[in-house]
Amino acid sequence: MQFEVRRIGPGSTAGAAAVLADAFDGYPWTTWTVAADRHRERLAAMFAGTVAAVGLPYGDVWAAVDPAGRPAAVAVWLRPDRPVPDDVWAGVAARNAELAGDRYPALRAADEACASLRSAEPAFLLATVGVRGADQGRGLGARVLRPGLADADRAGLPALLETSSEPNVRFYRRLGFAVTGRARVPDGGPDVWAMRRPAAGERV
Repeated sequence: MQFEVRRIGPGSTAGAAAVLADAFDGYPWTTWTVAADRHRERLAAMFAGTVAAVGLPYGDVWAAVDPAGRPAAVAVWLRPDRPVPDDVWAGVAARNAELAGDRYPALRAADEACASLRSAEPAFLLATVGVRGADQGRGLGARVLRPGLADADRAGLPALLETSSEPNVRFYRRLGFAVTGRARVPDGGPDVWAMRRPAAGERV
């Protein structure tokens, strides 16, 4: 099957959220921070909020879509030239606190544990990326990330991300990222790695 990587708009929010919810069902961070009951439903609502409130108005949302226009992989990038207002972040955080359910204290503790990983340098931030389970192994994750990485290179800026999956660390290393920090979420939570891909001018 052929897939086209392209920007998506508000009409694709639900489809993008469904892809991300499928990709993150079982992921260490979301398993630890989001309630188990109606877990997939909660994830879909969280990702719909990320796409609609943050990604589309302030960043770039890319998808690998099949011939019918259905997304199979989604990447949400945030850009330093379109900063997200504090009140928007507050609204997203409040909604996510509600959706986390009885895991909200764990979510808050996890965020606090990872605060030291976050850099204030101007950069392209990978807010989230995921590939629908049925389409994993086709190289769509790398493909859907390339436009955002190319934008960072054109801007002469680094790219940043966090992941709580060790296999993902290896995947991102193949794309030019390096680990810059590691945090352990308390009370038995997952490890989280911060990663940075240098700006084009930094690479030799």
